[in-house]
Amino acid sequence: QLQLVESGGGLVQPGGSLSLSCTASGFTTTIGWFRQAPGKEREGVSCIPYLGRTYNVDSVKGRFTMSRDATKNSATLEMKNLKPEDTAIYYCAVGTSRNMCVDGRVSSWGRGTQVIVSS
Repeated sequence: QLQLVESGGGLVQPGGSLSLSCTASGFTTTIGWFRQAPGKEREGVSCIPYLGRTYNVDSVKGRFTMSRDATKNSATLEMKNLKPEDTAIYYCAVGTSRNMCVDGRVSSWGRGTQVIVSS
């Protein structure tokens, strides 16, 4: 089981930006971010398979950009124009499914990092 180290997150005003980073202890087919808001189920936000297209949930399209550095087993989620509804705990995740964000087939989870969007 891979170990995941997350960084980033914090408190930001609506319309602001934040960046989340995740580094895995080894190679993974797919790396991505899930989030869980208070009282809601965890959802896949953005995932990048080693080969294939990046997935972004509809609510973040045009605002969040995920990139991957396969040589470093790391990924970054750039979040812009943040909204209060983006407030959640964000979890880095890795797995072998190329559709991990949709099917939820995660092999390892990060500890999570809090993102709060509030004025």
